[in-house]
Amino acid sequence: MAQRGQGAARKASKKPSKEPAAAARAPDMDSLGFQAMDSNVPGLSHVILQKLNMKSYEDYKSAMDGRKRGSDFGIRTYFDMFQKMEDTFKFCAECKKLPDALPDPKSLRRCKRCQNVYYCGVACQRANWPLHKKFCKKLKLVALDRLVEWLVFTGDIPFPTETWTRPTGEVAGWEDWFAMQGQLEEKLGAVLAGRYMSLLWANAGKPRPEEGELRESVRRLVTDFHSRPLTIGLGLRLFGIDPLAKPLTIHVVGASHVETLNTRVTDYDELARMFPGQRGMEGRIYLSSFKGLYHDFWEGQVETKLAARPDLVVGFHPGFHACPDLMAGWLPTLLLLRDYRLPTLFTVYSEQELKASLQILVELETHITGYAANPFASLRPEQVYSSPNKAPVYCSSYYITLLGPAASIGELEGGSDED
Repeated sequence: MAQRGQGAARKASKKPSKEPAAAARAPDMDSLGFQAMDSNVPGLSHVILQKLNMKSYEDYKSAMDGRKRGSDFGIRTYFDMFQKMEDTFKFCAECKKLPDALPDPKSLRRCKRCQNVYYCGVACQRANWPLHKKFCKKLKLVALDRLVEWLVFTGDIPFPTETWTRPTGEVAGWEDWFAMQGQLEEKLGAVLAGRYMSLLWANAGKPRPEEGELRESVRRLVTDFHSRPLTIGLGLRLFGIDPLAKPLTIHVVGASHVETLNTRVTDYDELARMFPGQRGMEGRIYLSSFKGLYHDFWEGQVETKLAARPDLVVGFHPGFHACPDLMAGWLPTLLLLRDYRLPTLFTVYSEQELKASLQILVELETHITGYAANPFASLRPEQVYSSPNKAPVYCSSYYITLLGPAASIGELEGGSDED
């Protein structure tokens, strides 16, 4: 199976054939430099890069790949690294003041329960508690997973997995997936007993959680790691695409740094275990990328036969519902996917994003073949960074499948056949 990650259509270079009935509203940028999270969730923000003394995502990738040392960015110890990452979350959750705006920058104190949000004083903490108490327990998991995620980059996570012993259609979600993993508790125990787990809690500036809490954190991060390949596998199954018949080409559109920065060929090994015996995954995964607009890639590579037509197109959180100007952003890609009848699967973070995305696709007269909760959504909660006292979201919570133009604009009135 040839995996080809392609850049998203972010700007249009030619006039599209149709206009949507309404353009999506742009996400707001708040005073802390984060996008408003009601409609979008960033992964590695520019604020975090700034705190790490890095100029770009490429600097971050170089550090993760070992091509640059932490000292190149003024990071000399593990403790320094974890503190700089934690600095990006240091602002008063009530009054929104940053440390530099306080008489004493060190006066910010963390909530002892969640070890996540900060307050500049007792008055702000008391004023914020009626709201914060609704999310405190969940934010504790967010803070824990944020640290344990480091073990993804050290290679401790994910643990070695097993070939699926059940047909893909019988694996209803993560509970069934974990049940197929032999010696699961031993594998989790090995991660907890590893060198990097010990280094983490010796330098994190927080007390080491209990073993049960760490085991659950590792489990959540394992689902986060495997969510993308298993969602691709779900797309193959939903469209009836047989990976045992031939090598397949899959395009990932709108690929962000999450899909590109630390990508390794082995990241997609779970697809081979999901479909044991399929031809293209037996030592022959090919990853390539195109930095640019998808419709430009299509015209320059696919139509000229330099690249294969995709069997499936996947967009993880494309965010076209939050595009400042749909006409100048995602529209050429959405129309291309529709008019060329390419089997397409998109994922979204929340029900709100799902509804907004469906509305746009209906207005574009796209045939929506299904939409539902994703059985392989990440179980790792993600914080709404600059407004932590909101319900966390989860990667790939819902999916939408598309195929060609709609027979009629009112096709969604009867609901989804996938619900």
